[in-house]
Amino acid sequence: MTGLIDTHCHLDKLDDLAPAFAQAREAGLSGMITIGTRFSKADTQIALTQHDTPDLRIWCAIGIHPDYAGEERLPSVEELVAKTEAPSVVAIGETGLDYFHSGDEAKPAQHAAFRTHIAAARQTDLPVVIHTRNADDDMIAILREEHAKGAFPFLIHCFASGPKLAEAALELGGYISFSGLLTFPKCEEIREVARMVPEDRLLVETDSPYLAPVPKRGKPNTPGYVAHTAARLAEERGVSLDEITRITTENARRLFTRIAA
Repeated sequence: MTGLIDTHCHLDKLDDLAPAFAQAREAGLSGMITIGTRFSKADTQIALTQHDTPDLRIWCAIGIHPDYAGEERLPSVEELVAKTEAPSVVAIGETGLDYFHSGDEAKPAQHAAFRTHIAAARQTDLPVVIHTRNADDDMIAILREEHAKGAFPFLIHCFASGPKLAEAALELGGYISFSGLLTFPKCEEIREVARMVPEDRLLVETDSPYLAPVPKRGKPNTPGYVAHTAARLAEERGVSLDEITRITTENARRLFTRIAA
């Protein structure tokens, strides 16, 4: 497995999968992880992995996006763990904190859901896919509190903050995943972080169908476009695209241990 891996996409939100898979093959991808946002639809994510083929691997993650934490029933740790018995489930999430669309009233549900997902990750040793927006201080505090109870693997997906959050995550063993935001002209702070993250903690993703990278900005995103983000990451770090492909794929296989199996 040598091609890029899109570590975060939403295949359930794409209009047509066949052209997306064709484009991914054309871009040289070797795999992608489709990410759940509602636990009530976990089986939908697992079903999407039926499209898995030897030349284009498809895995999934199951969890509750923080925007839905207040409306989805929060599963128990045991329920989350049970859903990971499917071998195609390689991670737990996405979960985390998002204060952009909500006020203080949403925080208790988001915090409870986040901690429940972390507990399931600790039990299964599967990584937590973390979404965080406008919540750096609380995110850092919860990560440190939970890490003190026992280490767990995790990544910050679609990194959209600054050095403070990145350094805190890296200190706890986390990985940092970069999306099309890395290519947006106004996102210099994200590029600053991309240049400082240690080589062995870098990942790339699309978050498709959202956040299409330059030069595809304004169009629906698709997993194959991760190549544009990887190219920009290579440019920022002063290495070749082949080298970034090797680095990020090795990192994905190390973090998502079921991918390597």
